[in-house]
Amino acid sequence: MRFYSPGKLLITAEYAVLDGAQALCLPTKKGQCLNVEENNLGIINWISKDEHGEVWFQDQFKKDSTGIKSTFHHKNSADDAAISKRCIQILNAAEQLSGQDLFAKGFNIQTALEFKRKWGLGTSSTLINNISQWLKINPYILLNKTFGGSGYDIACAQAHSPITYERKNDTQVSLKAGFDPVFSDHIYFVYLNQKQNSREGIAHYRTNAVDDRQILIEKVSNITQQLIKCDQLAEFELLINIHENVISKALNLPKVKTKTFPDYNGSIKSLGAWGGDFIMVTGKKDPTPYFKEKGFEVVIPYREMIL
Repeated sequence: MRFYSPGKLLITAEYAVLDGAQALCLPTKKGQCLNVEENNLGIINWISKDEHGEVWFQDQFKKDSTGIKSTFHHKNSADDAAISKRCIQILNAAEQLSGQDLFAKGFNIQTALEFKRKWGLGTSSTLINNISQWLKINPYILLNKTFGGSGYDIACAQAHSPITYERKNDTQVSLKAGFDPVFSDHIYFVYLNQKQNSREGIAHYRTNAVDDRQILIEKVSNITQQLIKCDQLAEFELLINIHENVISKALNLPKVKTKTFPDYNGSIKSLGAWGGDFIMVTGKKDPTPYFKEKGFEVVIPYREMIL
């Protein structure tokens, strides 16, 4: 059995999407696949491969009267130990939601990424969506029981084109956006050479005082709608500049352009958790030389990134 989910980029409403703001979300051309086969051994063999087909994580799980356990000893890698615990959490939640004993027969599980893990395009969300497809369970509930978050990344993992996403009274509303900018040749995505911890970013957002969250939601949702409709690069740039100002004030953090690229001749917008992963930039000419000179080697044109 093979399952596949595309990655994601959150273009608008970062953080505010948690409180019900409407977000513009773009599924990416690269994603993650999950291959599952029964092994009749009563164990789960788990192998995760990167974009080059190299194994970046491996474990074996068994279940006894005390629960699911790893048979590996990840003494030399704190990261592997943490990933192992997360896998056990996912397996426990998946069993609970599906009503199945995954160890009655046992499975060989293999995941394969198409993008670099550190890019923040959805290593976790694509996994959650793939497992949910396999076991026919609600991916949003599985997400809540494991990683948490707004759920926009799950909506993206199920999409084949740009969408809007919002949470209304604990209900997820995902709609096709019709976003296909005629000026897409002037939009690029730049990797900031570091992966940002989304949970830390959310915690920062929650602890910062915002005068009125409802006003924030309305402002951001309005920008989302205008972005989808705009057909001029100048208007697009104005809208993302306004969005940056709004979120900067809400987070009490400097904008990435002010902090890192003050001399860039174009607009820059943070995507997702501020401070890492990708930024979206506009430019009337290819901005690759500018960013490479500053040490940022990964510059991807819109049409190469977005599904």
